[in-house]
Amino acid sequence: MPFLHQERDGAILTLTMNQPETRNALTGNTAVEEFVQVCDQVRRDASVKAVILTGAGPIFSSGGNVKDMQRFFDPALAPDAIREEYRQGIQRIPRALTQLDVPVICAVNGPAIGAGLDLACMCDIRVASETATFAESFVRVGIVPGDGGAWLLPRAVGRAKAAEMAFTGEAIDAREALACGLVSRVVPADQLLPTARALAEKIAANPGAVMRMTKRLLREGEHSSLESLLELSAGYQAMAHKTADHREAVMAFVEKRKPRFQ
Repeated sequence: MPFLHQERDGAILTLTMNQPETRNALTGNTAVEEFVQVCDQVRRDASVKAVILTGAGPIFSSGGNVKDMQRFFDPALAPDAIREEYRQGIQRIPRALTQLDVPVICAVNGPAIGAGLDLACMCDIRVASETATFAESFVRVGIVPGDGGAWLLPRAVGRAKAAEMAFTGEAIDAREALACGLVSRVVPADQLLPTARALAEKIAANPGAVMRMTKRLLREGEHSSLESLLELSAGYQAMAHKTADHREAVMAFVEKRKPRFQ
């Protein structure tokens, strides 16, 4: 069975991490390759307007497979080799997801632990079940966030809260996650996917091309200067004004009707 179960419904693609027997661990399996492949697939498919990511079973993702880490004890495995394994392994997931122009909604159905939490932070919007918990727990197993968590988490919750979570490794519940801005909504477990779906439908109702440009501007704004972002925004806006969907939106407004986007 593949790690990611894909379900397409119109312009919305739902990805479900489907290895509950390993708590949807992201290492020791084909998860990295599948994430990279699906991101490449979506990038090239203009008909996809929104992606939902969730997990099968009671856990969203436990992150790295701790049992698999025992192989790093081998004296023959040099630190340089381990570093390269991270570069060519799990670090490809944040590269792929953060370069994806399509909005990604993370439906956190249960505990998001370590790299599982960081995976949620790679998404644009996070909706949590009341049963969800979140832990940046690397320190508790004697390692650091090797998947970019030190960059991702502070941007989601702020430096102070990220430091508290990373230094203690303690989990926070869904209500605390909502209070610190880690998630935008907390809903009953049976309403999680319907809520994520409704949100995806609202996103998918908008023109796909400008939606992708809007996401790119938000991503670039995380590390660009205002001047650089203004230049990029002007270039994107020039392209947006020439799209058929922009013309349709303006004419629909003038003619007082609902737009019919291509």
